[in-house]
Amino acid sequence: MEICPLCNGFEDFKDSCTSCGSMLVDTGKVTDYLDDYSAYMEVNLLKMVDGDLNSLEGHVCVHLFSCPVCQKEQIIPIQE
Repeated sequence: MEICPLCNGFEDFKDSCTSCGSMLVDTGKVTDYLDDYSAYMEVNLLKMVDGDLNSLEGHVCVHLFSCPVCQKEQIIPIQE
């Protein structure tokens, strides 16, 4: 079973905003924002609706990153 290194605190992701160049902040999995209980649902079930057609087979966790300066959001797939 693969696990996400960001969700489990094994790694830090460092990337800059494509608009202003500031450091992005990881705000969690995109599926955590579906509803109040999605953070407690089965991960493999949620991968069917995360916006990446191959996230389940490709072992990818799709994260939402935001820029604290310009407020732009970016969706970045993280390899599990």
